Amino acid sequence: MKLNQDQLAAFDEQGYAFFPDCFSADEIALLREEAGRVLKLDRPEIWREKNGAPRTAFAAHSFNDVFALLARHPRLVEPLRQLFAEDVYLHQFKLNAKSAFEGDVWQWHQDYGTWARDDGMPDARAANIAVFLDEVMPVNGPLLLIPKSHKQGVFAAGRDTLTTSYPLWTLDNDTVTRLAREAEGDGGVGIVAPTGKPGAVLMFHGNLVHASPPNITPYPRKIVYLTLCAVSNHITKFTRPEWIAHRDFTPIIPAADDALLDYARGRRVAAE
Repeated sequence: MKLNQDQLAAFDEQGYAFFPDCFSADEIALLREEAGRVLKLDRPEIWREKNGAPRTAFAAHSFNDVFALLARHPRLVEPLRQLFAEDVYLHQFKLNAKSAFEGDVWQWHQDYGTWARDDGMPDARAANIAVFLDEVMPVNGPLLLIPKSHKQGVFAAGRDTLTTSYPLWTLDNDTVTRLAREAEGDGGVGIVAPTGKPGAVLMFHGNLVHASPPNITPYPRKIVYLTLCAVSNHITKFTRPEWIAHRDFTPIIPAADDALLDYARGRRVAAE
């Protein structure tokens, strides 16, 4: 998948790009099946909410063949190679779950703030690209983005270890309020919440300020996130576990575009 000039310009200006029909129903069915298996595992890579519901499965690509294929999928890798004009490596892979009725908040933050502070990533030449495994609705804990906030660099942040089970460098209310007001100016719409069917893909800048509210609905919300970083921009500090901040800086060699479908066909043949 290649981005056209309008998409590249929109990403540069707004800090994100949204692709509503990136993966097929058959591809998503396979990914959802594997996500269900992964989130039931008892492994250190699986973080849970304080109530025990699954929150994040880190590095699922390292112990699951289907997610290993997704981590090399050209529809995810090629846009980032295009954006950075060089090869990319996988800095982080995570499956974020907002369980029905039990999915907790993700506070306002910037991802690059963490990558810089905790991992020693030199510059914000890394971005997230997310695959919706469930329908993301306005009501079931969608990602909230503040357009254009990526243009102001890294903000001061405090390390919150109390609100949720996962520690996070979070922004204060005054900063978020100011950014939201600025995003409303010049015909802007303020905070946005990209929603869509399973198979949609969202790409956003490492400095874009974002958050997500709790999910108190009957509708689960699972999203897979790949953080892809320019190879020349690899991290220099190793304070976090390798399964959170990867240390293999080998350029990703993209898989075939039909790799997921081919895997599903092979599984069906083996079962017959």
